[in-house]
Amino acid sequence: MQKKSASLSSWLPYLLPALLIYTIFMAFPLIDSLRLSLYSGNTMQSRAFVGFENFARLFGDERISVRYWGAFSNTWVFFAIHMVVQNGLGILFAVLLTAETMKGRHLYQTIIFIPTTFAVLVTGYLWKLMLNPVWSGDFFVSIGLPFLKYPWLGDTKTALPIVALVSCWQWMGIPTMMFVAALRNISVELLEASHLEGANGWQVFLHIKLPLIKPVVGIISVLTFVNNFNAFDIVFAMENVNGAPEYSTDLIGTLFYRYGIAGQHPIGIPDSGLGAAIATITFFLLLIIVVPTLRATQRGDGQ
Repeated sequence: MQKKSASLSSWLPYLLPALLIYTIFMAFPLIDSLRLSLYSGNTMQSRAFVGFENFARLFGDERISVRYWGAFSNTWVFFAIHMVVQNGLGILFAVLLTAETMKGRHLYQTIIFIPTTFAVLVTGYLWKLMLNPVWSGDFFVSIGLPFLKYPWLGDTKTALPIVALVSCWQWMGIPTMMFVAALRNISVELLEASHLEGANGWQVFLHIKLPLIKPVVGIISVLTFVNNFNAFDIVFAMENVNGAPEYSTDLIGTLFYRYGIAGQHPIGIPDSGLGAAIATITFFLLLIIVVPTLRATQRGDGQ
């Protein structure tokens, strides 16, 4: 017991800066957001305790609730596209990059990872230009792809999937590298033994590789979920904070910004209490999803 106490005290000076930073920039804003959700007004002088009135407005006021549920459903679609495309292709690329017969793997890893180094606003604006038929329509026609000359970002049916696919393109490098690291950590002797037993590539992946990297799959799924439910900048860059066209790309992040920070049009007055209520609900939703997911995928360390 004394050894444990001595060990903790020796590590405490190194842990204190991290704990201090976490408390100031993570824990305190979270607790204060929970507090603000119970108040109305935007200044200390005008703020008044209203209990759960902000939550009642969020779900009871038709003008507000229709925007919230629209953003909520759009965010789930946004997340689903990332899970299928970003993480699905990430694990596919990781399997290919860790194959013994793969040549030039370092070059391909670099190519896949480079988009993650770009600023999101730069990525969004560049793709917005490339997808604009006025800017790129003639080019697509000249190379024999006239069907690409289409206002993808102006159609309510295609705007959200296109924005999500651009986001997947930019961030695919992170899950790919995490999957590569996990697959390279698998024992070579185990893989060789499975081949000697007559297992083909698909069987090896399904029954050996995938179960062993399950903890990494869980972590990547959680990171994807959290990031998507906080997504804002890619929609801001490619559309606007109103989730154009006709709120089809409106996410929880843009909804929170409009109500809690910028002020919802046409009034234009920020409502910090309503914004804090949106943030509080999002936090508890993340908690409900993240904790069971981590417990299920980390149990037994993937065994």
